[in-house]
Order: sequence, then C-alpha cells, then structure tokens
Amino acid sequence: MQYKTSTGDEKQFRWSNECEPHKMRTREIINDHPEIRGLIGRNPYTFLVILLCIAVQIGLAIALKDAAWWLVVLAAYCIGAFACHTLFVCIHECAHNLLFKKRILNTLAGILANFPLVFPSSVSFQKYHLKHHAFQGVEAMDADMPFRWEAKLIDNSALGKAIWLLFYPIFQVMRPFRLTKEISLFDEWTVVNWVTQVAFMGGIIYFFGMHAATYLIASFFFSIGLHPLGARWIQEHFLTHGDEQETKSYYGRLNKVNLNVGYHNEHHDFPSIPWNKLPQIKKMASKHYDNLGYHTSYTALLFRFLFDKNLSVYSRTARTNRGKQKKETANISSKAIVNAGQAVL
Repeated sequence: MQYKTSTGDEKQFRWSNECEPHKMRTREIINDHPEIRGLIGRNPYTFLVILLCIAVQIGLAIALKDAAWWLVVLAAYCIGAFACHTLFVCIHECAHNLLFKKRILNTLAGILANFPLVFPSSVSFQKYHLKHHAFQGVEAMDADMPFRWEAKLIDNSALGKAIWLLFYPIFQVMRPFRLTKEISLFDEWTVVNWVTQVAFMGGIIYFFGMHAATYLIASFFFSIGLHPLGARWIQEHFLTHGDEQETKSYYGRLNKVNLNVGYHNEHHDFPSIPWNKLPQIKKMASKHYDNLGYHTSYTALLFRFLFDKNLSVYSRTARTNRGKQKKETANISSKAIVNAGQAVL
C-alpha cells in the first residue's frame, strides 16, 4: 500500500520525520560536480515561447468561434492542452525568476502567460510554489499537498480519481486557504493579475463569442486535468514505485513540448537552473539520478493511477517538522550554490 493505516481502516498519507530529500542531494552533487554551478542563470528566450503559445491559443480561439462544439473540444484536447501546459511551465519559470534579472519583469511575464489560461493564477502560484520547494510535504506550508478530506473523499476508486483529475484546478484553488496564516491571499500584484485576466477574458467573449471562450476553458481544464498531461501531477510527488521516493522525474518525449518540466528531481535539486539546462544536470551527475525511480509515459501513468487500487490521493509523503526543514536548508555546505540560487530566486 502507498498509504498507511493507523487505527482500523483509517487511511493516511505516508508520514515522515525526515527532511525532504533534495537539500541533501544538492550538497552531495555540488561536492562531486562543482561545475554544475555554471548552469545557474536565466533564459530570456522563454519569453518568446510565451508569445508563441499565446498566439496559438488566441489564433485558434478566433478560428473556432463559429465551429461545431465537438470540433472546439477536439482542438482543445489535441492542441490547446499542450499550449496551455507549456504556458504553465513558463509561469513556473517566472516564479523562479528564470527569465529576467528583475523580479518585476518575471512577474509581468507570468501575468502575460496567464492570459490564455482563463483564470488568474500566476501571481498566487509564484507565492505558493516557492513555499513548496522550501517545505515539501508540510501541510501548513505546501499548497501542493492535498487536503486530508480531499484524499478521504476521492480515496482509490477509478471514478473518484477521474473526477479529481477533471476538476483538479478547483481542488488547487481551495488549498491556499490552508496557508493563510503564513501567506496573504491578496496583494497588489494579485489584484493586477485578476483585473488584467478579467479584462482579457471579457474581451475574448465580447469580440469573438462563447465558442472562443469555450475553447480556452476546455484547453485549460484538459491541460492539467483528465488528459495524459494531467499525469504530471501524479509523476512529480506521488509514491508510484512501491517505495519511499517522494519526487520522481519523467524522461519521455513530451519533455520536448513541455520545456523539460519532467526533470523534476533535477529541478528540485537545483531550482536556480532554467528548463533548457535541466538535462545537463542529469548528464553531469548521472550516478545520483540513475538509481532513482522515474516515468517514461504519461499515458501509462494516467491509466495506472486511475485503475491501480494501491494508488490514491493518499499516496503522498507528508511531514510536520518545519524547523528541521529550515535547519537543513541553512546547513547546505556550498555557499556558492546558495548565494547564486538566492540571486536567481
């Protein structure tokens, strides 16, 4: 089982008293391969990817404004989902300040990338995602961790897991309310994100109609929901290999269109290195990654998650020791990697 039981048949997350694994591995890799420091930096060309994906989504939304509904949905599944998912990855890069030197430019680029994604989320993602890196698995700090009631509600039924993936964005929206003691839900940039997003979607509906808006909405839900791309959320931190490895990478063909987002262990180990250089981390430090579990097919993982009774929303590692997380972060021996990482973050 990927979850444990405490009393009777009560299911729980896998609880750990250990610090998350990435800080320790970062220290080991830097000791073995100090040349990896040279990969730290930014990739401003990611902004061109943002512009391309926005053009694709707006162009298709306009082209499909008078099309049959089935064609709108098909285009959203086969094309729009991929464009939207790539925009999510670009927002992720912006959250780590991996496009431009100035944080404000990264924030603005993230808000721009958010436009075809229908719902304002870029600024909020930036705040909560950095906490996910620092406090992986800590329920009070990591918005990537499911609620306990969420895991209990869905459990391990195929239908429940399908519904969970289909409406995954809705579950994500609720999780930040768990972190309100640590992170403010609204600030000035959040308001900017909301106002500009509402104006963009209002313009789409006003000038091009509901068919165009429906294409964007369907693209958004497919890109992170009941679609092979939605398996990314299972790949990253679910316990899928019958062991205690809580982060896994994906080394499949979709990395080419998803900007190497599948290199998730590598990213967590070195969040200050941009997407285009993540494969170089694995190549340089192969002995540290070759023995880790990984995935090569999102489609296979999607079906396995849906129909494998041993996998459920409980199949996550949770921890409560925030103090140990902070201490372990502070104890990383390589000052160069810490200083460079802080400069980028």
